[in-house]
Amino acid sequence: MSSSSLFTENHSVNLIWKTIKRLFVLFSGAFLYAFGMNFFLVPADVYATGFSGLSQLLMKILHQFDLPISMGTLLIILNIPVLWLGLRKVGRSFTVYSLISVAMMSLFLNLIPVHSLSDDILLNAVFGGCISALGIGLTLRYGSSTGGMDIIAVVLSKMNGKPTGKYSFLLNIMIIISAGYLFGWEKALYTIVVAFTSSQVVDAVHTRYEKLTALIVTDRTKKLKQEIIKTLHRGVTIMPARGAFSDSEKVMLMTVITKYELFELKRLIKRIDPHAFTNIVYTEDIIGRFRHD
Repeated sequence: MSSSSLFTENHSVNLIWKTIKRLFVLFSGAFLYAFGMNFFLVPADVYATGFSGLSQLLMKILHQFDLPISMGTLLIILNIPVLWLGLRKVGRSFTVYSLISVAMMSLFLNLIPVHSLSDDILLNAVFGGCISALGIGLTLRYGSSTGGMDIIAVVLSKMNGKPTGKYSFLLNIMIIISAGYLFGWEKALYTIVVAFTSSQVVDAVHTRYEKLTALIVTDRTKKLKQEIIKTLHRGVTIMPARGAFSDSEKVMLMTVITKYELFELKRLIKRIDPHAFTNIVYTEDIIGRFRHD
């Protein structure tokens, strides 16, 4: 067997194992998320943040009209237009894995029974927020999302290069006001506790808005440059370089991405030039145009 065939075979095996690992993490994240919801937040009538909280609110309203639609089903329905937006604006791989994640979350929300472990509302808010956020953080860390505001955040981040916490904050405020007005203010206000604990856990597991600079030394300059611009919508700077050991002329590509896009960038590099040397460094801040249209 030639060295090139052996390399191709090993690369295929590694790709399969990485895909299996990614799916296992998404499976685990979805289970943790649904467990935190159905064992803590839902039985205590404490609302989650984002589309999950919106699904809870809609479920409770529909139940009053004798329309017993589950939270998992509503979560899928709400995410359909958002996933379509992600497919158009973010990329196929990210959106497909996000769809898998949302589908598994919805499945677990329907399969795991709603069961109360404590009558203390504060304990339910804290533990429900932490456990569900752990599932979300794991999902984000492996290049996927939980749909809803996560995908909207990615799209807006690609457009302006800034965090979109204000949009999530606006949605959560709407959930709190609506839930408080319809079903009482005390439990609705515990959504603030859920939001705070969730954000701390997600940030500990995955910081979604960190900027990264990728320095890529490659022999496939043209193809890799085109794919980065096309897939990630990021500008690329081409710089001449010289290998110290070989004393040969090289080309180095430099691009700035969000941490959300690192998984996709690694996938592009391995597909186009598996022998490329890549250095990923953290970026404190950027000044100037971040998105390439």
